[in-house]
Amino acid sequence: MNFFEWLLTRRKTLATMSVAELRAQEMLLENERDRAHARIAKLGEQKQKIVADGAKERTPELRNALAQQFDLLHTEQMMLARQLTTRTKEHITVARLRMLRENTGRAGAGSRKAMIGDAELALIERLIENERVGAEVYQERLDAILRAGLEADESGVVVSPAAGELLRVWKDMDNGLIADTRQATDEAERRVRERLAEEG
Repeated sequence: MNFFEWLLTRRKTLATMSVAELRAQEMLLENERDRAHARIAKLGEQKQKIVADGAKERTPELRNALAQQFDLLHTEQMMLARQLTTRTKEHITVARLRMLRENTGRAGAGSRKAMIGDAELALIERLIENERVGAEVYQERLDAILRAGLEADESGVVVSPAAGELLRVWKDMDNGLIADTRQATDEAERRVRERLAEEG
């Protein structure tokens, strides 16, 4: 059962989960991720052994059997690698949200319990399911989504993804990172195109 199936089954949303529930789910995902990683490493060792055995074998029939076994192990390894990427992204999500909830709790913030709504959750789910989005890129996109949620919470205004990218471009202009409005327009459009491509 993946993280979002778990949420549906438990009739919970990220906005209603407590810090303790987020931490418990974080540990479960961490264990699943570690098991997948260990299995991938084990499959790699088995593949190496098959390659070594085949190099010493001269019988065509046995080599064919070893090659087929190698193919099965390779297929399982690729499937587990995709699962590992998904679990890693889910783990990053829960860990980030737990830290946010802890920080906002200590700061006494709080018109919104978790700075994330249904729209953000749907976007996060699409990014997790998109196999073209690796864990590193996903972490950047997740941070941007959560940052936008915090900014919206502070201002009381909910902005679209495109508007959010433009607001960030303006901040870069304020900080001297972007020189002029033409460059700012090109940069805003580029970021929006990349975001749409990542969301698939």
